[in-house]
Amino acid sequence: MLACCPGAFAQGSYTELIGMNEEILDLARPGQRDGVPDLSGAAVAEQRAQLEDFRGRLLDIDTSSWSVPQQVDYLLVWSKMNDIVFQHRVMQPWSRDPLTYLYQFRAIPYAEAPSTPDERAALSRELKAVPAMVDNAIENLTQPAGELAGLAIFLLDRFDGVGQGEPYRDEPPEGTIGWFEDLCGRLAPGDSELLGDCREATASAQRYRDWLAENLDGMEPSAAIGTENYNWYLKHVRLLPHTVDDLVGIGEREFHRYRFNYMLDRYTNRSLDELELTQSAEQHRRRTRDAEARIRELVEELDLLTIPDYMPEEFETDVFWSPRAATDRHFWEELQFRNALNNHIHASIPGHRFDAELRQRLENPIRRTHSESARAEGWATYLEETLIQAGIAEDNPRVRELFYAALIKRGSRFFAEIGMHTGAMTLEEANAYMMEWVPYMEEDLGRYDLVAYLRRPGLGSMYLLGKTQIEQLVSERAFQLGEEFDLGEFHDDLLSRGIIPLTLIRWEMAGLDDDARAVWRDVVGKPFPGENP
Repeated sequence: MLACCPGAFAQGSYTELIGMNEEILDLARPGQRDGVPDLSGAAVAEQRAQLEDFRGRLLDIDTSSWSVPQQVDYLLVWSKMNDIVFQHRVMQPWSRDPLTYLYQFRAIPYAEAPSTPDERAALSRELKAVPAMVDNAIENLTQPAGELAGLAIFLLDRFDGVGQGEPYRDEPPEGTIGWFEDLCGRLAPGDSELLGDCREATASAQRYRDWLAENLDGMEPSAAIGTENYNWYLKHVRLLPHTVDDLVGIGEREFHRYRFNYMLDRYTNRSLDELELTQSAEQHRRRTRDAEARIRELVEELDLLTIPDYMPEEFETDVFWSPRAATDRHFWEELQFRNALNNHIHASIPGHRFDAELRQRLENPIRRTHSESARAEGWATYLEETLIQAGIAEDNPRVRELFYAALIKRGSRFFAEIGMHTGAMTLEEANAYMMEWVPYMEEDLGRYDLVAYLRRPGLGSMYLLGKTQIEQLVSERAFQLGEEFDLGEFHDDLLSRGIIPLTLIRWEMAGLDDDARAVWRDVVGKPFPGENP
C-alpha cells in the first residue's frame, strides 16, 4: 500500500533534489538568538538571499529524463520554496502579524509545576525567554495588521470557548495572561527564583497586550492580501490551476447543495425524535468508541480501504467532554455531543490521524515531509459524504443532518476566507455571515477558524476544493478502468502517494496532465517535460 512511486530514488540529480528538500525545510525554520526565534530584519534579509540562490539551483536541474513521480517531487520542492517566497513577498509575519510572537510563548504556562531539578531548569529557561520575545515583537512589528492585533489582544485577555491546546480545566483561566497567573499560583511558594521568573513573564505578556492596545488605532485595519496575491499563492504554492473566481464558483455550488441536503433531511426526518445530547464524560467516551467501531465495521464490510496492522487499536478524538457542554457548546460540540461519527471520521479514522500514520511511513523523504491541505482536508471531507452515502447512518437518519451541517460549515469557509482576503468582508462580517447561514454556528468557533484563514490563505477553501478534486478523480479513474475499477483499491492508491496536491496525484495516478501542464508553466517557467521550447 505504501510502495509509492517506483524508480523515485534514481541516482544523479534526483539525489540532489532530495538534499535540496532537506535544505528548504531547514531554511523555513527561523534561526535562534539567545534561545529566542530570530525574526530580525537582518535574519529575514539573510533568508531572502538564500532563497534566491536556492531558486537558481532548482532551475538548473534538468528533469527532462525523469519519471513522472520524480517530476512530481520536483514540483513539491518548488512548492515548499514558494511558500517561503510568499511569506517574504506578501504575508511578512515578522512585521505584520502580532500572533506570530504570541504563539512563541502562549503555551509556556500550560506546564505542570516542576517536580525535578531538570524540569525546574527547563521551565525557568522558557519563562526567562518571554521578555525577549516581547521585546522582539515590539521592535519587529513595524506594520502590524489591526485585525490580527485585535485577535492577539483577545487571546491574551480571554478564553475563547474553543480551546487551543490548553490543559483541560472545568473552569479555564482567562487568556494567556490568566494562564501565566495560574502557573505562578501553582509554583512552590518557597521557590522565589522561579516565582520571580514567572511573574516577570506574566508582566511581559501584559506589556505586550498593552502595547498592542495602545497602538491599535494607528494600525492598518485589514489583514487582507488582495485577489492578485491570493491567485499567485494558489498557483505557485498550492499548485492549483485555479483562481479566486474559480473557487467562488465551486464553493457556491457545493455550499447550496449541502444546504439543500440538510433541509431535505430535516424535512423527511421531522417526525423522528431529535438526537439526545451527551450528558457525561463516560457517555461521551462510550459514544466515541461505538462510533469508531461502526466506522471500522463499514470500511471492512465494503472493502473501502486497507487498515494496516500497525494502526492504533483506538484513535483519539478532537472533541473532549466538558461540563460546560450542558449549557454552552461550540459548533463541533453541538455535533459531536449529538453523535460522534462525523468528527471521528474526519479527524481520526479514516481521516487525519489515520492519514498521518500512513504519511510518516512513506519511504520517499520528499513526500514524507510534505503536507498539502487540499489533499489532507479534501480527503477528510470527502470521507464524510462518502460514508453517509455508503450507509454509515442508515440506522439513525437524523445523523445525516449532522454530516450536512458540518459540510455547510466547511462550505461557508469559501466565502468567509475569500471575502476577508479580497477586502469584501471584515473578520467580524465574515463571522456574522457564518453564524447566519450555518446551523449551530456561534461566535467563538467562527473566530477560531477565521484566525487560521487570515494567517494561512487557502486553508478554509481547500476542504471542499480538495473534496471535489477527489470526486472528479474517482470518476475519471472509473471511466479509464471500466469494470476493473475498484473503489477500495483507488483509495489505497491515492493514500499511498502522500499528502501532496491532487493536481499532481491526478497526473501521476491517471496520466491526466492538463492541469499539471498549466501548473508547471506557472511555477517553473519552462516548457512542460516533453514539450518543445
